[in-house]
Amino acid sequence: MGNQVEKLTHLNYAEVPTSDPNGFDPDDDGPRIGVSYIFSNDDDDDHDDNLEHFPSENHKVNPEEQKFDPQDELECGIFYREECVYERNTGAATYTAESLLNKCRPGDLLEFVATGQYPHWAVYVGDFQVVHLHRAEIKNNFLTDVSQGKKGRIVNNLYRYRALPPEVIVRNALDHVGSRDRELYWRNSECFAAWCRFGKREFKIGGEIRIGKQPYRLKLVFSEKKNHVLEFQSLEDVIMEKRRNDQIGKDAVTQEMANHLNSTHEIKEEHFEFNCP
Repeated sequence: MGNQVEKLTHLNYAEVPTSDPNGFDPDDDGPRIGVSYIFSNDDDDDHDDNLEHFPSENHKVNPEEQKFDPQDELECGIFYREECVYERNTGAATYTAESLLNKCRPGDLLEFVATGQYPHWAVYVGDFQVVHLHRAEIKNNFLTDVSQGKKGRIVNNLYRYRALPPEVIVRNALDHVGSRDRELYWRNSECFAAWCRFGKREFKIGGEIRIGKQPYRLKLVFSEKKNHVLEFQSLEDVIMEKRRNDQIGKDAVTQEMANHLNSTHEIKEEHFEFNCP
């Protein structure tokens, strides 16, 4: 079984049929690759009214729908070749929107989380306001409105790239307020917010050429000795898979892997430590 495990835990999904959820693939004539299912839009999907919609003045957010269990998060890391470019450990503290306001500084990246929903990212620009990608439009809203009752946290250090100066981050965000639909270069709120802070084209749609060997690896850590590696050709694809895992939760991802590998014991067993400085 050892050879089978080795093969399954370093999968290459280039032959798996995938498609662009928007029906077009800008600036890219190459194949879409990822894992063994078709990618779908996440929190910016216009077709799901239960995701990321702002309540009206007369609508009260149900606290039960905004609960977040840190134990449902899946520890993971993203590697570009041998370099760690993203690391998330479980159990990071979250705060109410009001408490978060006291901790934010212009240029900070914020992540709002709730069980069963995609994380929603935003850039804090000062004066209690954030800029974020929501429903195919870049918007400027008050932080408390964007949170919709969810807990939030500052996530400046998840990506290991060098951050731009705060004033540049804020300008990047504000310059795109009002952009919508085909004017957009980002597939979800995380890609947009991360681009504002780091300025890397890899966060944009079609920002990388998908040819040759798949240079990105997403390492999912299920326990101290069990992990699984998926390979991708672009950072954008990795982020979409990571966010989908966040939305369905650790248990569902574990079950998916168990079904895919026919046995949970075939998830690679080894001690794994992130090689991030």
